[in-house]
Amino acid sequence: MMSLFNFGKKKEEEKKESACCCNCDSPTSEQANACCSETKEGICCIKVLGAGCKSCHELYENAKEAVKAMGLAVEVEYITDMQKVMEYGVMSMPAIVVNEQVVSMGKVLKTADVENLLHKLGY
Repeated sequence: MMSLFNFGKKKEEEKKESACCCNCDSPTSEQANACCSETKEGICCIKVLGAGCKSCHELYENAKEAVKAMGLAVEVEYITDMQKVMEYGVMSMPAIVVNEQVVSMGKVLKTADVENLLHKLGY
């Protein structure tokens, strides 16, 4: 009867979503930093969190341009799922997450600003 109401299914879905950002199947809470440190640039993932509005999309495009200009082999991910956004504790959007750490929120950074931010973080 429990299977009728999909009890237990959510736990299976949570396990699938908890894979490391670089897809190495390590849990994000335990080994993301170890796994992410294996990349030669030090960045395993960059995410832009937003609601899908014009400002959020603009930050996403600027982040992609900054990554390209810096010659990084990292794909910028655009997350609009509000449940996932809330998991990062972000209350004002858009926001940028680098290696699972929120590094900017509430600002639409220009391409040069994103580059400067990544340089300040040591990347």
